Amino acid sequence: MPQAPLRRYDLMLFDLDGTLVETAPEICDAVNDTLLQFDLEPVTQQQVNDWIGHGTRELLIQALADRGQTSPEAVRHSDVFKLIEAEFAKHYQRRCGTRSHLYPHVREVLEALRAHGVKLAVVTNKEGRYTQTVLDAHALTPLFDRVISGDTLPVKKPNPAAVHSCMAQWSVPAERTLFVGDSSIDAATARQAGVAIWLLPYGYNMGQPIEACGPDRVIEDFRALLSTLAQPAWV
Repeated sequence: MPQAPLRRYDLMLFDLDGTLVETAPEICDAVNDTLLQFDLEPVTQQQVNDWIGHGTRELLIQALADRGQTSPEAVRHSDVFKLIEAEFAKHYQRRCGTRSHLYPHVREVLEALRAHGVKLAVVTNKEGRYTQTVLDAHALTPLFDRVISGDTLPVKKPNPAAVHSCMAQWSVPAERTLFVGDSSIDAATARQAGVAIWLLPYGYNMGQPIEACGPDRVIEDFRALLSTLAQPAWV
């Protein structure tokens, strides 16, 4: 019988926004829907891109602080923040999936990795209700063995708890685990978890060059992940 292909990684964890799916345009739409509802000036797409990474709640706080010319801390403790956040939730739920799209080759690569028995997980700081909507909108849900959102565990990235939880669930050691992301947050998460980190340069790294994060690899093309399927297990 022919031997199964040897691979380097048994578990791959993926960030969502800026790694698997281009979501920034619809996030910007929802933020500006909210700002306009409360008679505040809209923010730019670039501002939203630079604020992505810590979850939509923190992004909204940054936008409100910018438009209100105050501090994020003042926004968090504002009497009206809960009301504004509730309205943002409605706007973003409605906008999810409307102007986002998969990055090139994402689906085919995930399908190939899964077919070779690699365990696949999403690890994102986006809140769970939005994560699920985005995954469903792009028919990605069936491709993942687990989804960990920003509110799934008591902590979120860059805390490595989500990575450790997935490694424990499938008994995969650190040397056979790969994190794939697009930001310094993802790099810090992987480093703290003791696993390899590959970063994509087209996502949202808060306006900073991705090379500054010191990843193990920068991959311009998502298909580079397929190279791991042909590598010996001891590499």
